[in-house]
Amino acid sequence: MNFNNIHNIYFIGIGGIGMSALARYFHKNDFNVAGYDKVISPVTNGLVDLGISVFTDENVQVVPSHFLNKEDSIVVYTPAIPEDHKQLVYFRGHDFDIFKRAEILGAITKHTFCFAVAGTHGKTTTSTILGHILKETGVNATSFLGGISENYNSNLILGGDDISVVEADEFDRSFLQLSPNIACVTSMDADHLDIYGAPDALEQSFNDFANKVSDVLFVKKGLPLEGITYGIEEGADYEAQNVAIKDGTYFFDVKTPSEIIKNIEVNLSGRHNVLNTVVALAMANKFGVSLTAIAEALKTFKGIKRRFNFKIKTNDLVLIDDYAHHPTEINAVAEAVRELYPTQKIMAIFQPHLFSRTQDFIDDFAKSLAKFDELMLLDIYPAREMPIEGVTSGWLLSKIDLEDKRLINKIDLTHEVSKSDASVIVMLGAGDIGEMVEPLTKTLLEKTI
Repeated sequence: MNFNNIHNIYFIGIGGIGMSALARYFHKNDFNVAGYDKVISPVTNGLVDLGISVFTDENVQVVPSHFLNKEDSIVVYTPAIPEDHKQLVYFRGHDFDIFKRAEILGAITKHTFCFAVAGTHGKTTTSTILGHILKETGVNATSFLGGISENYNSNLILGGDDISVVEADEFDRSFLQLSPNIACVTSMDADHLDIYGAPDALEQSFNDFANKVSDVLFVKKGLPLEGITYGIEEGADYEAQNVAIKDGTYFFDVKTPSEIIKNIEVNLSGRHNVLNTVVALAMANKFGVSLTAIAEALKTFKGIKRRFNFKIKTNDLVLIDDYAHHPTEINAVAEAVRELYPTQKIMAIFQPHLFSRTQDFIDDFAKSLAKFDELMLLDIYPAREMPIEGVTSGWLLSKIDLEDKRLINKIDLTHEVSKSDASVIVMLGAGDIGEMVEPLTKTLLEKTI
């Protein structure tokens, strides 16, 4: 794909975290950028602040005229957009060049040295850690992130055009559009079965991705792929050793095939984030960055919004916000919170994401949510899906072996949470629960004053 003759790029679904990173990238590179999204959000507001027009009306009449010139314009869309979307139908009917987000990302990174982070969990944290390490150590990479970095308040770390860091997304087999040089696979749990149909098909897709890696593939120890392994004290090629926690900060040593670096310090919670840090370290180290420089960079890493973010952290009350939307992710959060607060009452507020995911993993969700002391369960967030008969939050609630559990609606959420005697509250989910975090934070802070 040649962008030299393109001046205008219109994004349908511009508020998506991956789409908005691309919009920021092209805007920074002097393209005319605009787009549609169904709702206004902090992400779309951030784009508007940059001067990018965002429309919530899907009628073509709102699209600025220069984007309707197909000679020097392209259209980018996300698979979450319905096929009958008015703007998408118009652009297709008038023979515009239309691309999925993954195709554009693949085209941008094709001629770069590409670091690609794959896995059903851990992509955003690992790629953001890696992007930060490279930025802090003087490697001029551009990183496209699936979350908002606390260090840069953005999902784009802008650098040069020769090196890229990307999330290799397995959804819709998007990662097969990439040309990775150094890559990793963090996990291969069953997910997106609405796309793949069966776990075997998902596993085959990861194998296909692994075969595209030209230089080095790092693999979490125990996964059914060939590569350099990483882990925590399990005989991996790169592994964390002597893991300890002090005031919520993790300290550990890392053994590589050739040396040991001691007292790595990371301000992230949970052993899963130790793993994410180890593989980001391994990828940067393989590229040529010294372990000493990496260790210094890690000290300044602040995390990612909605990835185990402490919104309130006092002696009397803790509020944590996390994007977890798969049973494996919820287990990791539950274990991390229990490790930090072993004697306190912990409440989870969970919004299931997708009817199909809820149906596919109903028993696993029930087991993971039962690990908390109290549970408030919101309605399922549909995202791109239509309802499935019988698949409801009530059905999920009935399967959870927990005495203190109940359904809650968004309107009553703040009031109900305020009445709880839980001293640790965890908000979980990938839907619009994120929009409730700040109002709840404000209410709880006012209550503690």
